[in-house]
Order: sequence, then C-alpha cells, then structure tokens
Amino acid sequence: MTVASDMLVLREERSGVCTLTLNRPDKLNAVNPPLFKELRAHLDDLVTNGAELGVIVLRGAGKSFCAGHDLGEVGAMDLAWLRHESRTLEIFSQLPQIVLAAVHGNCLTGGLELALAADIIIASESARFADTHGTWGLVPAWGMSQRLPRRVGAAKALELMVTCRRVDGREAERLGLANICVPDDQLDATVTRFASAILASSRHSNTVNKRLVHDTDGLPLQQGMAHELFRSPGSKKRDPTPVA
Repeated sequence: MTVASDMLVLREERSGVCTLTLNRPDKLNAVNPPLFKELRAHLDDLVTNGAELGVIVLRGAGKSFCAGHDLGEVGAMDLAWLRHESRTLEIFSQLPQIVLAAVHGNCLTGGLELALAADIIIASESARFADTHGTWGLVPAWGMSQRLPRRVGAAKALELMVTCRRVDGREAERLGLANICVPDDQLDATVTRFASAILASSRHSNTVNKRLVHDTDGLPLQQGMAHELFRSPGSKKRDPTPVA
C-alpha cells in the first residue's frame, strides 16, 4: 500500500516489508505534532493489521533522515505532548517485526531518538548523528538517556550528550551506534539485502528473539537464562527453505 505524496509519513508495503518515510523534506523531516499523529496512526494499524509483515523500514525523504524537532513549532511541543508521544516511540520499539532505520544526512536529537528505537541502524557515509538537546537547553523525553547508553556505553553516551558532538556514519559504526555504514549509493541496496536476510529466517523466531533480548536487557545472566527457558513461547518448527 502506498499513500498520497502529500502525507507527512509515506507508507509502502511490498513482499513482507513495510517502508515508512518521513515526508517533510523541505524541513529536513523535522518532527512536528501532525507528523507524529500520522506516524502513530501507521503504527497502530501495523499493531492490528501487520501480521503478514516481517520487516519495517523507517527512512526520510530528501536530504536527511530527520533533523529532530521543528523548533519553529516548539510552542506546540509542551511536556504533556512529549510524554504522550514518547508512547509512540515505545509502540515503535515494541513492534513484533524487525525494524530497520535507514539513515542518511542529519539524524539529530528527536531524529536520533527515533533511530535508536529501531532494532538495526543502517547508516550511509553522509549520515550525521548528534544529540543537540544541550544546545537548546532541552532534556530528552523520548529515550535518549536510556537507549543511547545501551548502544554505545554509558561513558560515550554521556560524552555525546554533553558535547552535542556530531559523528559521521563511519564513526557511528565504529562506536556501535550504527550496525553498519555503507557508501551513500549503496544504502538502498544494503537495506534491501538486510530485509531479505531477515525475511528468510523464521518470522516466529525473529519475533521471539527480539522480545527475549528486549525483556532481559539489564538482567543478571542467571535471571536472563531463566527468562529464556521459562518465559519463551517456545519453538514453532517450519520446513526449511530450499537452498538454490
């Protein structure tokens, strides 16, 4: 399914992959309440009707993934709104499908929080990651202080948060912020390959593996092992896919 190009979030479904594209290219896909309302509607629909999908891809139209909040509309983004929309990111992060963030250009602050809510971040060399809350006297409300340390470690996360330093795609890969960095002209093909590899695996296994990793994050080893053994829904055998 593809929606009209005047929408703030475009959606396309093809061969088990749903691609959501932030569509404010003239604003570098900066987040505002209407965009988040559309994103939430898509996520709610995926929760209800996305059983046939195995991969979700989030990306940005134009020159950037997402430049963060639209500060020109900051008056509409009070704390109550931020708290409400933090739930949207939770829904995004908890989708049963494997979620890929395809990042090029700016991936700043709120945009970085969106990417961090994905399972796998694939960056192009042009990508520029940064947490700029401190530049504007803001504090995170969408998970930056929790998800960034889990990606890169507490000390490095704090460094990036308090300096507002930008890192390119290659450094993001080295830090573990991005899973992989590729030349700009290879981003689309790499995302397609990743999605195909994920779809080739059991959807049941992928969903359960994602849930086990999320649910046991931070637990001591023995508790995590017990959770894996006793709280897992168990295996669902399928016929192997023939190898050509």
